[in-house]
Formats: sequence, structure tokens, C-alpha cells
Amino acid sequence: MTASTDFDVGIIGGGPAGAGMAGYLAKAGVKCVVFERELFPRPHVGESLVPSSTRVFRDLGFLETMEAERFPHKYGAIWTATDESRPYTHDWDRLDASDTASIEFAERDQPGVNMKYTYHVDRGKFDLLLLQHAYRLGATVYEGVRVCGVDFSGPNPEVRFAMGKREFGVSCRIVVDASGRQTILGRQLKLKVNDPVFNQFAVHTWFEGYDRHSVLQKTSQYSDYIFVHFIPVSNTWIWQIPITESITSIGVVTQRQSYVKAKGEKEAFFWELVGKRPIIADALRKASRIRPFKEEGDYSYAMTQITGHGWLMIGDAARFVDPIFSTGVSIALNSARFAHKDVIGALERGDTSRASFSNFEKTIRRGTQNWYDFITVYYRLNVLFTYFILDKRYRLDVLKLLQGDVYDEEPMEVLGKMCEMVAKVEQDTKHPWHKLLGDLTSNAFRPSF
Repeated sequence: MTASTDFDVGIIGGGPAGAGMAGYLAKAGVKCVVFERELFPRPHVGESLVPSSTRVFRDLGFLETMEAERFPHKYGAIWTATDESRPYTHDWDRLDASDTASIEFAERDQPGVNMKYTYHVDRGKFDLLLLQHAYRLGATVYEGVRVCGVDFSGPNPEVRFAMGKREFGVSCRIVVDASGRQTILGRQLKLKVNDPVFNQFAVHTWFEGYDRHSVLQKTSQYSDYIFVHFIPVSNTWIWQIPITESITSIGVVTQRQSYVKAKGEKEAFFWELVGKRPIIADALRKASRIRPFKEEGDYSYAMTQITGHGWLMIGDAARFVDPIFSTGVSIALNSARFAHKDVIGALERGDTSRASFSNFEKTIRRGTQNWYDFITVYYRLNVLFTYFILDKRYRLDVLKLLQGDVYDEEPMEVLGKMCEMVAKVEQDTKHPWHKLLGDLTSNAFRPSF
């Protein structure tokens, strides 16, 4: 006989992963509660989505809200460089020497997604709307409460949380850790493993009145795309994300060691790196900065285990990888999409053992590994990105990755092709691409092809 509990499912964190999970469960009639540390809305990084998120919005009946809020539509992505900063284009072997590379989502039909675009979002507003939507579907939501940990000593897990100076406990049949980079259970159970390769760092802010056409120096249909601007500093790039018609999010991503050498002065460091692309720097100085500079660290990590008896981790609480392809929110939402099925099944069977969450664990590990492999290849030999985009044999396979469809294949053929090519370039010192190999992921490849 199962001991009585306060809720069927307790969810730690009300961001996209937690709110998505709460929405799915509440819609299915599961009694669930969300514990959120902050009082929404609050600023958050990760403002550009990928199209696979649309499936979750459709499932939850949230697409109408997305459209009503008039979040900018994102039709694709564009990468820019100069002669000095161009990591991915040159005039060898069928590659053009242009200063941009772009891709449009509409080029590939995406199963379950009937839109040619996704969204850029103000995360403060977006996260609030999604959490409110979960509440309207029937989830209980507690904001402004700090989860201290989970007590697994009793017959059912108990989420311990603080309100002011008092601590309380709520018992649940299953606990879902969606605490993001707080990684509540990962730290408590000592499961967190820092990534040995990626140690990226970001400084970012918002600007009002920035000319998004400045880099292309002309009016362009690309103004609402996400831009990735390369600069002539190793493994360093700038993001450009539309938030509204007049507000743009700008961030610089680099290796943490570069920031440490700069003695941690956020503003000076930002302008020093942006200054490597003078056109961008000039356009930003003509605009108005409307938010303080903020830094993001602890970029990439994994967990040795993401499910257990009576618990599982989703979103950033389970894994975080370098965000160069806007993966964060998509992985968070889709992990909720996959995990809720196992959670509902476990509740129906009365079996909350780790084995009950095996389908979710297998799927999400496969997807995040595909993302990780893609990013690893990308940093090792950026030229491959343009090579595979321009090659008609592979363009749609690369687009599939960029759309966020990474969960249904293991391994993905295009990634295997990329790894084979990297290995050949590494082993042939006379190959014209050999001098273009990056050092960030140099230890990730072995002559095994």
C-alpha cells in the first residue's frame, strides 16, 4: 500500500522545463506542484528558440499566447565574419569567400511543426506566461520559495523548502528537478560532473535602437534572424537576438580563461571584444544600453545519473552544453515532453523506480549527446559548417540539427560524416584545412575512423 502524499509530483523550478512539465501533468489530471525560487518575471539568458519547441507549445495549447504576445518571429540563423575573424569560410574546395552563411527553417519540412518560424523571446515575459499557463491548466505554483533539498529517507520523497526563516516539507510520489543551473539534486546527490572541454563564459546586455542591419550594411530580410558574429579571438563570438522591434540582446561568448586574464571587468571586457568588429561596436555605441552587464558562467556540465527511485532531472538541471545553436530552452521543453509520459506511466502503475523513467533517460541522453557532438565538431573545424551547408547532400541534415530534431537518431549520419572529415584533417598535416583546426575540442577526436 502506498503512503499518502501531498502531491503526486513535486517540480523544483518554474522555468521552461518545470513549467512545461507542470503543464503536461496538469493537463493529464496529475496533481502537481511547482516550487520556484524567484518572483516572476525576472530576466534570464537564453532568448532565442529553435523550431522543435513548437511541438510543446502546440501540445499545451500555448501557441495562441505566443502569437498574441507578438514575440519576434525567427525564420533562420546567420553567421557573419570578416577576413580576420572568418573561422568557417575561405576559397578552397568549393567554399565561397563570402562574409556570411545563413539557413532558413522553411527549407526542410519538420514533422509535427507546420510553421516556418520559431520565436525570439523576452525570457522574463515568456517564462512568466508559460508558468501562468501551467497554473491555469491546474498546477499548483509556489513562487518565492527556496528549495533546500529533498528528503528521501521516508516512504516517499519530501521536498524541503524555506519561506523566510521557516522550513517546510511537502511529500510527493515523484520529484522532478527542473532547477536549471542550480542543479539542486545534482549537487545534493553529488552527481554533477563539469565538462572537461567546454568552459565558456558570457557577458551580455540589452540595447535600444541598435541597427541590426549594420553588419550587412544594407536593409535585409535577415533582420529578425539570430546573428552569430565571429571575432578574431579564439573560440569567441557575439550573439545578436531581437527582443522587440527596437530592443536587441547582445552577448559575447568566450573561454573563461580569457575573462580571467581580463581581471573580470565585465563592461571593459565586453567592449574590448565587441571592438574587434568595429561596425558592430560603432552601431552599439550609437544605441542606448538599457540593462546592466551580466555574466554567465558554469557553462557546460553533465550528470552521472539523471533518474533514480522517485526522482528525475530535466532541462538544465540534467545537462547543459554550449549554447551556440540556441539549444537551452528547446532541450528544457522537449525534456518535459518526453519525461511526462514516463512520469504518468509510473504513477498509473504505482512503480516509481528508476526503470520507470528509462525511455525518457535514453531519449534525452541521445538528443543531448547529438547536440554535444555537433558543437564539438563545430568548434574543432568551423569550416565544416559551411561545407556541409553548401553541399546539397548534407544541407537538410544540418538544418535538421538546427531545427532541434536530434532525439530520434543514434548516431546521426551527418555527424558521423563530420567526424570522419575532422579525423582526416587532423591526421594530414598538409591538408589545406589543417591550420584551421581549433584547439577548444582538440582532445575530443581520436583516429578511430
